[in-house]
Amino acid sequence: MKCIFCGFDDLAVVDSRHIDDKRIKRRRECSNCHKRFTTYEFVEKPILMVKKKDGAFEPFDRNKLSRGIFSAIKKRPTATRKVEEIVEYIENSCENDMRTQITSTEIGDIVMEKLKDIDEVAYVRFASVYKAFNDVDGFIDIISTLSKKD
Repeated sequence: MKCIFCGFDDLAVVDSRHIDDKRIKRRRECSNCHKRFTTYEFVEKPILMVKKKDGAFEPFDRNKLSRGIFSAIKKRPTATRKVEEIVEYIENSCENDMRTQITSTEIGDIVMEKLKDIDEVAYVRFASVYKAFNDVDGFIDIISTLSKKD
C-alpha cells in the first residue's frame, strides 16, 4: 500500500479496530511525510454456490432459505431465532469446511434434521414441500419416522 499523500510505500499501522465481523478500520502513518490516514479492510468470503436438482447453480441466498423455513414454522410456537440458527449453521459449516458449493438436497436434509428436533409439525410441513409429496403416503412415511424416533 502507498501513502495517499506522497506515494511512499513504507507505512506503519498506528491503530487497528474491528468495526464488525466484516470490517477492520486501520489508522496508518507514512514514514516519509508522517501524515496519517484511515483505511478500511473488508473480509472477503468466497461466494457459496448452490447446485440445484436440475444441475443449475445459483448463489446461496440466506433470505430465500429463511423464508422457506419460516413458512414451515408459521403459526407454530417456535422462536424465530431458531430459523436464524439453522441458516447460520449451514453457512458456517460450509465456511469452516472451506466449501464453495453445496447441493440443494444437502441444504434440505440439514434443515429437516434441525426442524425434527425443534418442531415436528414444522418438520412435516417442510418435508411436504421439500420432498414434493404427491399423495397421503408421503405424509404417512414422514410421520412414521417421527414415531420411530420415540
